[in-house]
Amino acid sequence: MRILIALFILIGSSTAFAATQCTTADKSTWQDQEKFQAQLKEQGYKINKFKVTEGNCYEIYGFDKDGRKVEIYHDPVTGKAVKSEYHD
Repeated sequence: MRILIALFILIGSSTAFAATQCTTADKSTWQDQEKFQAQLKEQGYKINKFKVTEGNCYEIYGFDKDGRKVEIYHDPVTGKAVKSEYHD
């Protein structure tokens, strides 16, 4: 019984720390990073940090047009937000 409990804990914890996955598309199909950031800035975003994640996302840290602090994961092919987090 203890082994089963330990197994469930391990399975649960590994999925909790799984990275956000945005795409499996080849990088040659991704939007240009500079142009993508420029589009976000035109929409009113202030980008403090931009990075490419292990889950193949364009991730930004900064502020949205309303001044809210955000962390957003974007699909680098479509540009759509996959995951958004707002911080106070």
